[in-house]
Amino acid sequence: MDVVACVGVLLPFPFYFWLWTYPQTWVDLCGKARDPSKVMAHVSHLLKLLQLLSLISVASISWPPPLYFWPLFILGQFLNFRVYQLLGESGTYYGVRFGKNIPWVMEFPFGYIKDPQYVGSIMSLLACLCWVPFLYIFLWVLGYVFMIWVESKDDPATRAKPFA
Repeated sequence: MDVVACVGVLLPFPFYFWLWTYPQTWVDLCGKARDPSKVMAHVSHLLKLLQLLSLISVASISWPPPLYFWPLFILGQFLNFRVYQLLGESGTYYGVRFGKNIPWVMEFPFGYIKDPQYVGSIMSLLACLCWVPFLYIFLWVLGYVFMIWVESKDDPATRAKPFA
C-alpha cells in the first residue's frame, strides 16, 4: 500500500466537507472581489489533478482495456459533462451553499438519477479497476459516498449570506 497515493486520493474530501459545512468561512476567505464558486473550481481542479497523479502512481496500464472499460467510462463522463452543462460552474461548485440563487434543474440526468455527477464519477473510477488496485478506487468511491451523505443534509440555516 502506498500511503502517499492513499492520501492523494482522499485529499479533496476534507476540503469539500469544510466548504459544504461552513460555507460562510469560504465566502469570507474569498472576499468580495472573488467568486467563491470560481475559486472553489480552481482549487478543486488542482486537487483532482493530485488525485489523478496518485492513481497513475499506482496504476499498471495495459492496452487495450477490457471491453467493460468503454461503456462505464464514457457513460460516467457523459453524466459529469451533462451535470456541468446544466448547472454551470456556480451550480456545480456549491453556489447554493455560497448564497447564490441557482435554478432547480429537472432535465436528464436530474430527476432520473440521484446524484448524477457522483454516479458518473464512480462509474468512471470503476472502469479504471482494470489498471488501478482496488484499494485506491475504493477509497475514492468512499469519499464520494461520504460527500453524497454530507450533501444530503442541506440545512438552509448553514448557507452563506446571499452572494452579490
